[in-house]
Amino acid sequence: MGYYDQNYPPNPHRRRKNKGWLVPALLGVIIGILLVVVALPALQENNVLPGNTSEQSQLESSSMNDGNQGSSNAVNVDVSTQVTDVVEQVTPAVVGVINIQQQGDFWQQQESNEAGEGSGVIYKNEDGTAYVVTNHHVIEGADSVEVVLYDETHLEAEIIGSDVFSDLAVLRMDGEQVEQTIELGSSANVKVGEPAIAIGNPLGLMFSSSVTQGVISGTERTIPQDFNQDGRADWQAEVIQTDAAINPGNSGGALININGQLIGINSMKINQTAVEGIGFAIPIDSALPIVDELETTGEVTRPFLGVEIYSLDEVPQTEWKGTLNLPKEVEGGVYVWSVEPLSPADQAGLKRLDVITELDGNPVMNMIDLRKILYQEKEIGDEITVTYYREGEKKETTLVLGTQQ
Repeated sequence: MGYYDQNYPPNPHRRRKNKGWLVPALLGVIIGILLVVVALPALQENNVLPGNTSEQSQLESSSMNDGNQGSSNAVNVDVSTQVTDVVEQVTPAVVGVINIQQQGDFWQQQESNEAGEGSGVIYKNEDGTAYVVTNHHVIEGADSVEVVLYDETHLEAEIIGSDVFSDLAVLRMDGEQVEQTIELGSSANVKVGEPAIAIGNPLGLMFSSSVTQGVISGTERTIPQDFNQDGRADWQAEVIQTDAAINPGNSGGALININGQLIGINSMKINQTAVEGIGFAIPIDSALPIVDELETTGEVTRPFLGVEIYSLDEVPQTEWKGTLNLPKEVEGGVYVWSVEPLSPADQAGLKRLDVITELDGNPVMNMIDLRKILYQEKEIGDEITVTYYREGEKKETTLVLGTQQ
């Protein structure tokens, strides 16, 4: 009769069979979850399964811990170098020098005031007495001098002698508290570009034992010096040039090489805003003979002519011909302004307005040339030949160098 459904009426046994798969499926899912969450880590931890990440985790943990320790713990680095060792060795031999001068007030009461500060170097300590070399301009005009050791001990010092031309002075003091003297080197073999270390008290004792490092910038430099502040050079100092910072207060301090040996006495600096990194030191080979003489006699004795002279280039060219009657071939020299009675020049017949052009055949173009020949090449008692012009006529005379009184 129409449509026939073979499943009709419903069979209760067939419906129960179709629903029987759901429970096992759910149990399988639950068991799988439990294996992943609970059993798998335990198996991996016991190395039952391959691909164990325990070791990797430990490495990562260790790496993280190391990184944390590096950020919290200081790293010990040995920064000792040859420079630091040398500075430690030399510093006790470099001192401060205080220039003390007496000044009177309105009631003529004398007061001691610090007129200036500089540096010095202890170069000898024997028989309980220590000797310090410094600059002449550091102690110039001092009524008394104090030396300040690197540990701030103040000692009274005596000025043995000083010399304006070399800008050197020697002090003497009690050596009982002196721990170290400097090792003397040589400036003869100093090379441009080699390391140089300056030790001193820039800007005063507030920055005592300051260290600056650089290189030797030049050797055998000549720097004009004006002693009487008249705007004209009186001398040319031969110096070592360095770019190690040298400031006011460094004067008299030590310039040392990489071996800690003294190669120069810091002396001058060009104090101009446009100039940086130019400092000067007196070569130790030039300084030592003067230091020895100052220590022994208290003064530097130089050969003496007995004339007051000035460079010819200070005279207008019109006066060369009009007043001095010099021939055209004369290009330089020194003219005699006055002659000291009974001096070697007086005994040799030199007179006012004579123009000296040669000493022993060495050209004399100016006053510095004449002083260099006398002070560096000649000795007291030497006989020299003086070539000069008088009223346009070339003459020669011989004299024996005397001693400055």
